Amino acid sequence: MEAEPKPSGSPTKGGWITFPFLIATMAGLTLAAGGWANNIIVYLINEFHIKSIDAAQIANIVNGCTALFPILGAILADSFFGSFAVISVSSFISLVGILLLTLTATLDPLKPAICENRSTLCMAPSKIQLAVLYASLALSSVGLAGTRFTLATMGADQFDKPKDQGVFFNWHFFTMYAGTLVSVVGIIYVEDNVSWGLGFGLCVAANLIGLVVFVVGRRKYRLLKPQGSPFTGLACVVVAAFRKRKVLLSLKGEDYWQEPLAGGTKLVISTPTNSFKFLNHAALITQGDNTSNNTIKKPWNLCTLQQVEDLKTLIRISPLWSTGILLSTPLAIQMSLVVLQALSMDRHLGPTFQISAGTMMVFVMLSTSISLALIDRFLLPAYQKLTNTPLTPLQRIGVGHVLTVSGMAISAVVESKRLAMARSHDLHGNSVVPMSAFWMVPQLVVVGVGEAFHFPGNVSLYYQEFPKSLKSTAAAMVAMFIGIAFYLGTALVGFMRNTTGWLPDGINDGRMDNVYWVSTILGLINFGYYMVCSWRYEYQNVEKTDLSCTSPC
Repeated sequence: MEAEPKPSGSPTKGGWITFPFLIATMAGLTLAAGGWANNIIVYLINEFHIKSIDAAQIANIVNGCTALFPILGAILADSFFGSFAVISVSSFISLVGILLLTLTATLDPLKPAICENRSTLCMAPSKIQLAVLYASLALSSVGLAGTRFTLATMGADQFDKPKDQGVFFNWHFFTMYAGTLVSVVGIIYVEDNVSWGLGFGLCVAANLIGLVVFVVGRRKYRLLKPQGSPFTGLACVVVAAFRKRKVLLSLKGEDYWQEPLAGGTKLVISTPTNSFKFLNHAALITQGDNTSNNTIKKPWNLCTLQQVEDLKTLIRISPLWSTGILLSTPLAIQMSLVVLQALSMDRHLGPTFQISAGTMMVFVMLSTSISLALIDRFLLPAYQKLTNTPLTPLQRIGVGHVLTVSGMAISAVVESKRLAMARSHDLHGNSVVPMSAFWMVPQLVVVGVGEAFHFPGNVSLYYQEFPKSLKSTAAAMVAMFIGIAFYLGTALVGFMRNTTGWLPDGINDGRMDNVYWVSTILGLINFGYYMVCSWRYEYQNVEKTDLSCTSPC
C-alpha cells in the first residue's frame, strides 16, 4: 500500500477547524459566480444589444470554459503549485473579472447607449466595449473554473477519516447548491429590477469576502506538497510502448518492471493482461534499461506494469465516458434556449411581480436537490430491499439518460404550443406571447430529476473504476465531458442556425421546437450507444466498492 503524502508544516493542522473557512469560501465564490453567470444572456441582450442567439452562444462558451478548465486547475494543483496557490490565484482572477464586468454596467463609455424597447435601430457595441466585455467574461470564467474542484479536493485533504471526508463533501455540495439558489433568486432579481451595477457589485463583494476568508485561514490548513501528475506516467506508457514496438513480448512476469514496495523490495504481481497487448511493451525490461537499485533510470523507455494497467483501465472505460458528452449536449443547448423562451413569455406571479428569465433554471436546481435526497433516502434502500442488489452506477446513469431524453421531448411539445400561440396572435420577433413561462416547469423538473440520477452516477462510476493514482481526477473527468458538451452544443446551434431557418434573431419567427426534437433524437441514439457500452463493460472494482455510493466513498 502506498504511503500517504506527508503534510507540510505542523501535524496539528487541518481537521474541523478549517471547515468554517473552506465552507465560507465556497459560499462566497458560489454567490459571486451564480449572480453573473446565470443572467449573462439577459445582460448581453438588454445592455449590449447582442442578438438573442448570439448571446446564447456566448453563454454556452462561458459555461463550457467553467466546466472544462477545472481539469487544468486540478493538474496544476496536484502537479506543480498545490491547492492553496491555485485557489488563491483563481479567486483573485475571478474577482478582477467580475469587477471589470461591473464597470461595463456602471460606466457609460464601456457600454452602448440605452436602447428603448429593444428596437432594431439600437446602437451596436464598439470594438473596445466588446473587448472589455469579453475580457471580463474570460477572467471571471477562468477564475471560477480554477476553484470549482480544487476547493473540494483541498477540503478533503484536511481530514484523515473517510467518514469526515464524506461529511465535508456533503456540506460542500450543499453550500454550492444553496449559494447558487440564493444568487439565482436574489442577486438576479436585483440585476433585473434595480441595477445591473448593484447586482454585479454584490458579486464582487461576495467574491472578495470568499477570497479574504480563504487567505485568513491559511495557518490552519494542512497543505500537501504537489506529488506530480499521474498523466505523465500514462504518457510514458505510450512513448515507451512505441519505442519498443518491435521487441517480442514475454510470457514471464519477471520480465516486466513491477512497482517496488517500501524498503526497495520488488513486488511481482503477475504477467500483464492480454487486452491492448501493444501497451505491454512499455513495461518489458530490455537490454539497455538501467534498473539498478530498483529504480528506473530512463523513465521514457521503461514504465511500471501498474502504469500500463492503469492506462488500459482508462481505455476500457473511455467509451462509457464518451456517452456523457451527448448526454450533456442537449442540456447545454436547453440551458441557453430556456432563457430566450422565458424572455418571450409571461413571467408574472400575480398582477405586479415578475420573475427574471435567468431564474427559470432554479427549477432544475430545486428538482435536483429534492430528488437527490429522495433517491438516497428512499429509492435506493427500497430498490435494494426489493431486489437484494444495489442500484449500480451504470443503472443509475441509464435512468438519467431516459429522463433527459424525456425532458427534451417535453421541451419540444411546450415550444410547439408557444409558437402556435404566437402565430395565432400574429406576434413576431421576440414579442411576449400570452403564455405563462411556468409551462416550462415540467420539462425543467424532469431534467433536474435526470441530473440527480446521472451526475452522481457518473461521479461514483469513475471514482470507483479509475486507477488509484487518478482518483482525485474522477469528478473532474465528469466536468470535462460537460465542458465538451457545451462547446459541441454551441457548434450544433451554430450549424442549425446557418443551415435552417429554425433559429432567427426573433424566436417567434423560427422553429425552436425542431431544435429540441433534434436533441431528443440525438439523445435516443446516444442512449442506444450507452446501452451497448454498459452491456459490454465489466466492473473492475465491484468487490471493493459499494455500488450504491453516490459520492466519493
